Amino acid sequence: MATVPIAPVKTNLPVLKTRIRILLTPLRAAMAMLLAAAPAADAGYIITLKQVGSDVVATGSGAIDLTDLFFSGFGGVVPSLSPSFMFISMGLPEGSTANYVGSFSGPRNFGQGGITFASSGSGDAVFLSIGTDSRLGVPRQYVSGTALSDSATYNNATFASLHVTSGTYKWTWGNGVNQNFTLKIGVPDPGSTVGLLLLGLAALFGVSRLRLAYHI
Repeated sequence: MATVPIAPVKTNLPVLKTRIRILLTPLRAAMAMLLAAAPAADAGYIITLKQVGSDVVATGSGAIDLTDLFFSGFGGVVPSLSPSFMFISMGLPEGSTANYVGSFSGPRNFGQGGITFASSGSGDAVFLSIGTDSRLGVPRQYVSGTALSDSATYNNATFASLHVTSGTYKWTWGNGVNQNFTLKIGVPDPGSTVGLLLLGLAALFGVSRLRLAYHI
Protein backbone atom coordinates (compact mmCIF):
# COMPACT_ATOMS: atom_id res chain seq x y z
CA MET A 1 0.00 0.00 0.00
CA ALA A 2 1.35 3.35 -1.00
CA THR A 3 2.10 5.76 1.81
CA VAL A 4 0.17 8.99 1.55
CA PRO A 5 2.40 11.90 2.51
CA ILE A 6 1.02 14.18 5.17
CA ALA A 7 1.31 17.82 4.32
CA PRO A 8 3.10 19.80 7.03
CA VAL A 9 1.05 22.27 8.99
CA LYS A 10 2.05 25.74 8.00
CA THR A 11 2.63 28.13 10.84
CA ASN A 12 3.28 31.80 10.37
CA LEU A 13 6.12 31.88 12.90
CA PRO A 14 6.97 35.59 12.56
CA VAL A 15 3.37 36.57 13.34
CA LEU A 16 3.14 34.05 16.21
CA LYS A 17 6.39 35.30 17.70
CA THR A 18 5.20 38.88 17.56
CA ARG A 19 1.90 38.02 19.24
CA ILE A 20 3.65 36.11 22.03
CA ARG A 21 6.00 39.02 22.65
CA ILE A 22 3.04 41.42 22.78
CA LEU A 23 1.31 39.11 25.27
CA LEU A 24 4.38 38.68 27.47
CA THR A 25 4.88 42.40 28.13
CA PRO A 26 1.53 43.19 29.86
CA LEU A 27 1.48 39.76 31.52
CA ARG A 28 4.86 40.38 33.12
CA ALA A 29 3.74 43.84 34.22
CA ALA A 30 0.55 42.39 35.76
CA MET A 31 2.57 39.72 37.56
CA ALA A 32 4.89 42.37 38.99
CA MET A 33 1.89 44.34 40.28
CA LEU A 34 0.37 41.22 41.87
CA LEU A 35 3.63 40.33 43.59
CA ALA A 36 3.94 43.87 44.93
CA ALA A 37 0.32 43.86 46.14
CA ALA A 38 0.41 40.39 47.71
CA PRO A 39 0.29 40.92 51.50
CA ALA A 40 2.90 39.51 53.78
CA ALA A 41 1.72 36.81 56.14
CA ASP A 42 -0.01 38.33 59.15
CA ALA A 43 0.68 37.24 62.69
CA GLY A 44 -0.80 38.12 66.03
CA TYR A 45 -4.51 38.39 66.69
CA ILE A 46 -6.70 39.54 63.79
CA ILE A 47 -10.36 40.58 63.66
CA THR A 48 -12.00 40.69 60.23
CA LEU A 49 -15.28 42.54 59.69
CA LYS A 50 -17.28 41.45 56.65
CA GLN A 51 -20.71 42.16 55.24
CA VAL A 52 -22.50 38.80 55.09
CA GLY A 53 -25.96 39.22 53.61
CA SER A 54 -27.84 41.69 55.77
CA ASP A 55 -25.46 41.30 58.73
CA VAL A 56 -21.94 42.35 59.63
CA VAL A 57 -19.88 39.47 60.99
CA ALA A 58 -16.67 39.92 62.97
CA THR A 59 -14.33 36.93 63.13
CA GLY A 60 -11.24 36.85 65.33
CA SER A 61 -8.31 34.44 65.36
CA GLY A 62 -4.63 34.27 66.16
CA ALA A 63 -2.36 34.50 69.17
CA ILE A 64 -1.36 37.26 71.56
CA ASP A 65 2.06 37.62 73.19
CA LEU A 66 1.59 39.39 76.55
CA THR A 67 5.27 40.28 76.85
CA ASP A 68 5.73 44.00 77.72
CA LEU A 69 2.15 44.20 79.04
CA PHE A 70 1.25 44.34 82.75
CA PHE A 71 -1.68 42.64 84.45
CA SER A 72 -4.21 45.16 85.79
CA GLY A 73 -7.07 43.02 87.09
CA PHE A 74 -10.08 41.05 85.94
CA GLY A 75 -13.19 42.21 84.12
CA GLY A 76 -15.83 41.18 81.62
CA VAL A 77 -17.01 42.21 78.19
CA VAL A 78 -20.07 42.17 76.00
CA PRO A 79 -19.24 41.84 72.27
CA SER A 80 -19.47 45.35 70.85
CA LEU A 81 -17.56 48.06 69.02
CA SER A 82 -17.11 51.80 69.25
CA PRO A 83 -15.17 53.27 66.31
CA SER A 84 -14.74 56.78 67.74
CA PHE A 85 -13.47 55.58 71.11
CA MET A 86 -11.34 52.79 69.60
CA PHE A 87 -12.95 49.93 71.42
CA ILE A 88 -13.84 46.47 70.13
CA SER A 89 -14.70 43.31 72.04
CA MET A 90 -15.36 39.76 70.93
CA GLY A 91 -16.54 36.41 72.24
CA LEU A 92 -19.25 35.14 74.52
CA PRO A 93 -21.53 37.80 76.05
CA GLU A 94 -20.30 38.75 79.50
CA GLY A 95 -17.13 36.75 78.95
CA SER A 96 -14.59 37.02 81.76
CA THR A 97 -11.25 38.63 80.95
CA ALA A 98 -7.81 39.26 82.39
CA ASN A 99 -6.89 42.86 81.59
CA TYR A 100 -3.44 44.15 80.67
CA VAL A 101 -2.04 47.66 80.25
CA GLY A 102 1.02 48.80 78.36
CA SER A 103 2.36 51.16 75.75
CA PHE A 104 0.22 50.64 72.63
CA SER A 105 0.97 52.30 69.30
CA GLY A 106 -1.61 52.56 66.54
CA PRO A 107 -4.65 54.53 65.35
CA ARG A 108 -7.03 56.23 67.78
CA ASN A 109 -10.22 55.28 65.95
CA PHE A 110 -11.57 53.18 63.08
CA GLY A 111 -14.56 55.37 62.26
CA GLN A 112 -16.77 58.04 63.81
CA GLY A 113 -19.59 56.16 65.54
CA GLY A 114 -20.53 55.46 69.13
CA ILE A 115 -20.96 52.05 70.72
CA THR A 116 -23.00 49.28 69.09
CA PHE A 117 -23.63 45.99 70.88
CA ALA A 118 -23.43 42.78 68.89
CA SER A 119 -26.55 40.65 68.44
CA SER A 120 -24.57 37.56 69.42
CA GLY A 121 -21.04 36.39 70.14
CA SER A 122 -19.10 33.20 70.67
CA GLY A 123 -15.65 31.96 71.54
CA ASP A 124 -12.84 33.58 73.52
CA ALA A 125 -13.44 36.88 75.30
CA VAL A 126 -11.02 39.46 73.84
CA PHE A 127 -11.09 43.25 73.77
CA LEU A 128 -8.91 46.22 72.94
CA SER A 129 -9.46 49.74 74.24
CA ILE A 130 -7.14 52.55 73.13
CA GLY A 131 -7.23 55.92 74.86
CA THR A 132 -6.09 57.54 78.08
CA ASP A 133 -6.49 54.14 79.74
CA SER A 134 -5.38 51.70 77.02
CA ARG A 135 -6.10 48.08 77.86
CA LEU A 136 -6.06 44.67 76.25
CA GLY A 137 -8.34 41.91 77.54
CA VAL A 138 -7.81 38.17 77.07
CA PRO A 139 -9.62 35.18 78.59
CA ARG A 140 -8.90 34.44 82.24
CA GLN A 141 -6.11 31.88 82.64
CA TYR A 142 -4.96 32.69 79.09
CA VAL A 143 -1.49 31.34 78.29
CA SER A 144 0.53 33.89 76.36
CA GLY A 145 1.05 32.93 72.71
CA THR A 146 -1.71 30.31 72.44
CA ALA A 147 -4.40 30.39 69.75
CA LEU A 148 -7.60 32.40 70.18
CA SER A 149 -10.84 32.09 68.21
CA ASP A 150 -14.07 34.09 68.50
CA SER A 151 -16.83 35.91 66.65
CA ALA A 152 -19.52 38.55 66.95
CA THR A 153 -22.53 39.17 64.69
CA TYR A 154 -24.34 42.46 64.17
CA ASN A 155 -27.76 41.66 62.73
CA ASN A 156 -29.32 43.90 60.07
CA ALA A 157 -26.24 46.09 59.98
CA THR A 158 -23.83 47.59 57.45
CA PHE A 159 -20.47 49.30 57.74
CA ALA A 160 -22.34 52.57 57.32
CA SER A 161 -24.80 51.88 60.15
CA LEU A 162 -21.93 50.84 62.42
CA HIS A 163 -20.05 54.00 61.37
CA VAL A 164 -16.85 52.07 60.69
CA THR A 165 -14.36 53.01 57.97
CA SER A 166 -13.01 50.30 55.67
CA GLY A 167 -9.30 49.59 55.96
CA THR A 168 -6.65 47.82 58.02
CA TYR A 169 -5.87 49.03 61.54
CA LYS A 170 -2.98 47.69 63.56
CA TRP A 171 -1.85 48.19 67.16
CA THR A 172 1.46 46.98 68.57
CA TRP A 173 3.13 46.91 71.98
CA GLY A 174 6.48 45.34 71.08
CA ASN A 175 8.49 43.81 68.27
CA GLY A 176 7.45 40.19 68.80
CA VAL A 177 5.62 38.29 66.08
CA ASN A 178 2.42 38.11 68.17
CA GLN A 179 2.68 41.49 69.84
CA ASN A 180 0.05 43.05 67.62
CA PHE A 181 -3.71 43.34 67.29
CA THR A 182 -5.14 43.93 63.80
CA LEU A 183 -8.62 44.96 62.69
CA LYS A 184 -9.55 44.50 59.02
CA ILE A 185 -12.77 46.11 57.80
CA GLY A 186 -13.94 45.20 54.31
CA VAL A 187 -10.46 44.08 53.26
CA PRO A 188 -10.34 41.34 50.57
CA ASP A 189 -9.19 37.90 51.64
CA PRO A 190 -5.48 37.25 51.03
CA GLY A 191 -6.68 34.07 49.29
CA SER A 192 -8.19 36.08 46.44
CA THR A 193 -4.87 37.81 45.77
CA VAL A 194 -3.02 34.52 45.96
CA GLY A 195 -5.51 32.99 43.51
CA LEU A 196 -4.91 35.76 41.00
CA LEU A 197 -1.19 35.35 41.47
CA LEU A 198 -1.36 31.61 40.76
CA LEU A 199 -3.46 32.20 37.64
CA GLY A 200 -0.94 34.73 36.43
CA LEU A 201 1.96 32.36 37.07
CA ALA A 202 0.18 29.57 35.20
CA ALA A 203 -0.44 31.84 32.23
CA LEU A 204 3.15 33.08 32.23
CA PHE A 205 4.45 29.50 32.46
CA GLY A 206 2.30 28.47 29.51
CA VAL A 207 3.48 31.35 27.34
CA SER A 208 7.09 30.70 28.32
CA ARG A 209 6.81 27.05 27.24
CA LEU A 210 5.35 28.16 23.92
CA ARG A 211 8.18 30.65 23.53
CA LEU A 212 10.79 27.94 24.11
CA ALA A 213 9.08 25.61 21.68
CA TYR A 214 9.40 28.16 18.89
CA HIS A 215 12.83 29.50 19.99
CA ILE A 216 11.49 33.01 20.48
